[in-house]
Amino acid sequence: MCTSLGYRDADGRAYFGRTLELTLDLPYQMAYFPAGFATRSQVDGHAPVEYRARHAMLAVTMPARVPTAEAPVGLADLKVLEGLNDQGLTFSLLSYPTAGGKQRGVEMTQAVLSASDLGSWCLGQFATVAEVKEAVAAQPILLVPLAILGGVESPFHYVVHDATGAALVIEFDRGEMKVYDNPVGVMTNGPSFDWHLTNLNNYSFLSNVDKSAGRFGAYKAVQPDSGIATAGLPSSNTSVGRFVRAAYYAEFTEKAATPDLAVRALAHILNTFDRPRGASIDYPGQGGGHMEVAGLDQPQGQSYATEYTCWTSLSDLDRKLFFLRDYRSLNFTRFDLGALTDLTAPRVLPLERLAEAADATAALKAALAA
Repeated sequence: MCTSLGYRDADGRAYFGRTLELTLDLPYQMAYFPAGFATRSQVDGHAPVEYRARHAMLAVTMPARVPTAEAPVGLADLKVLEGLNDQGLTFSLLSYPTAGGKQRGVEMTQAVLSASDLGSWCLGQFATVAEVKEAVAAQPILLVPLAILGGVESPFHYVVHDATGAALVIEFDRGEMKVYDNPVGVMTNGPSFDWHLTNLNNYSFLSNVDKSAGRFGAYKAVQPDSGIATAGLPSSNTSVGRFVRAAYYAEFTEKAATPDLAVRALAHILNTFDRPRGASIDYPGQGGGHMEVAGLDQPQGQSYATEYTCWTSLSDLDRKLFFLRDYRSLNFTRFDLGALTDLTAPRVLPLERLAEAADATAALKAALAA
């Protein structure tokens, strides 16, 4: 599940896109959090980290727990999976099943940030990748059991991009946190990020130039059409294969001349990672290696698991525009972060209400807080 990548237009402006794949749909909420919004991040046994957002943000969120009649979901329960702030910083959460494990000791007196709050902390506090990198080095962060996943420790890693095109990976691997500069601007899932970079060394031959003719003895072989340049790309939808393909398309896709064309080009790139239901399936009990997040139950009555693209997002980091499309839609819905800056209170809009709206900025503005 999950492919993310950065893209630049002909003038060097930065854009970011990602897909999210699971075997079931979840109650995602599109949310706006204004500057000044207060958050309290709590890890049992440690002092909390309390912060007010310096920057407004748009985010795709998920409740951290299952609501009950006595305790409905509130704003404090919404955790950021994907988002863009008013400085052009993005944050993304991607599945990483081997995140959990023995974590380093942290003194009881130290204020500790829950990894579940990394999204709101990064987007609310910082403007650049460099600022995030410096802050992460100083702030203790721990994985916590997630109630909505049956108590599984946060099985994710995290990517941050900014308006300069810089990118960062924050990865917990068997409990140990590692922070990497990301020179290719691409991320998928396991293995670890440094493994993916090493694996790219096996693809130094890749080029987008078709070699459409060759000679075998006296026979001249000629391709009947274009596209042979992609023959060396991995064909599977595994994390390893998608990482290489994402690096290829981010590198070689034509650099668009205008921001609108750049967003369109980015959408075309992400379309190559769009997965329909049933394209690959895993039967229970057969050792299926699908990248399902631990703790999520399969939908009742399904004889097999099939990952599909639940939603795709695009971010224009210069114009502060966010685009979102779920599985039911072929078109993206647009959100303009700049048009929401007069709001002083959060707004929340369920993804299921987006439908095929071309622009949902006004709908989000009119929505209520959770």
